[in-house]
Amino acid sequence: MSKQQWADTEVWGAIAQERERQRDELELIASENYASMAVMAATGSVLTNKYAEGLPRKRYYGGCQHVDVIENIARKRARDLFMPPDFDIGVNVQPHSGAQANAAVFLALLNGGHPTEDGHTGDAILGLDLSNGGHLTHGSSVNSSGRLYHGAHYRLRDDGYIDMNHVREMARSHKPKLLICGASAYPRIIDFAAFREIADEVGAYLLADIAHIAGLVVSGHHPNPFPHCHVVTTTTHKTLRGPRGGLIMGQRNLMKKLNSAVFPGTQGGPLMHVIAAKAIAFGEAQQPSFHTYCGQVISNAKAMAQTLMEEGLSLVSGGTDNHLMLIDLSDSDVSGKDGEIALGKAGITVNKNTVPNERRSPFVTSGIRVGTPAITTRGMKEEECRWIARKIAQVLRTPKDEALLQTICDEVHDLCGNFPIYPEL
Repeated sequence: MSKQQWADTEVWGAIAQERERQRDELELIASENYASMAVMAATGSVLTNKYAEGLPRKRYYGGCQHVDVIENIARKRARDLFMPPDFDIGVNVQPHSGAQANAAVFLALLNGGHPTEDGHTGDAILGLDLSNGGHLTHGSSVNSSGRLYHGAHYRLRDDGYIDMNHVREMARSHKPKLLICGASAYPRIIDFAAFREIADEVGAYLLADIAHIAGLVVSGHHPNPFPHCHVVTTTTHKTLRGPRGGLIMGQRNLMKKLNSAVFPGTQGGPLMHVIAAKAIAFGEAQQPSFHTYCGQVISNAKAMAQTLMEEGLSLVSGGTDNHLMLIDLSDSDVSGKDGEIALGKAGITVNKNTVPNERRSPFVTSGIRVGTPAITTRGMKEEECRWIARKIAQVLRTPKDEALLQTICDEVHDLCGNFPIYPEL
């Protein structure tokens, strides 16, 4: 890159600071990871210059012969990753995000409507309650999914697991046209077959939003939502370790509707530089090393969860089966917000999160979500995760001890130095 291209010191200075933050601090936000150099190179390639509205060989612009090749590679690799034997699926790699992927599914399969006096809008959707680990796009009242459609929600049992009896009761009561399984903060295995049984009983489509667990699904560490689900959406980062973006996969008979809902329904031109990066990430996920990586993600999470509990912290559901865990601070004077700030000072990046039976504001919360994908990408294993868990417990016990926070920050810096993210970092 020429000196002239680096001339915007205001922007590049902030980028440099972010690079240092990632290098020197522990990234424990469960939805974040470190993409490969190849993925990042694709996102910064000349493909960012190219419009390609439509699908391969059916574009509304000329000059798409090369990006057609790239998009078809991405679609084939996604299909190979997610499609179980003897079950054919269609793939759309164009959604800009998981939220837009979900919005396209709703547009394709549901009828929206304006709010009525009783607050109900179009067709009903049934998803996991936001405070219980669900996602905004699963019918939350502050999201378009809860404003254009009638959002109903099921909750977790007292033990922190999905209450399938409650799911069935809510499905019978609300008669959703779309039943959603998937979450943004659920540490246990999702039983897709059980959800399909309920969906069939009430005549609903079944959507699996596997944004968090996609990498674990393709590596065989979590059950595959196919063939149980009609449609599956995901992001392409998180455990899949690709660029930030979305993906829709569905039964063949639904793909015409789903494709039209993406373009022209909810998006204009696809981001071809990101689609190229998705193709590269899907190729990386086909390698044996990715299976090993995902197994280590889970082993690290289990080691961290067990140590946190040994240190006296409470976890929602009492542990984890996947890449994340939720620390429950409901009975503590320390809030999720307090914990996030204190851990940040100690060089440990997490996010505050609501917990079941949340009593604090969503801007404060009583929980902290912790995940292991990013630190596993750095090469850390169980020993490091147990050390990190002990440091988290120390911080949460005395979040205002500035001297302790600085000491831990220095120790974190030293640890990160032994596990570089990229060769130049």
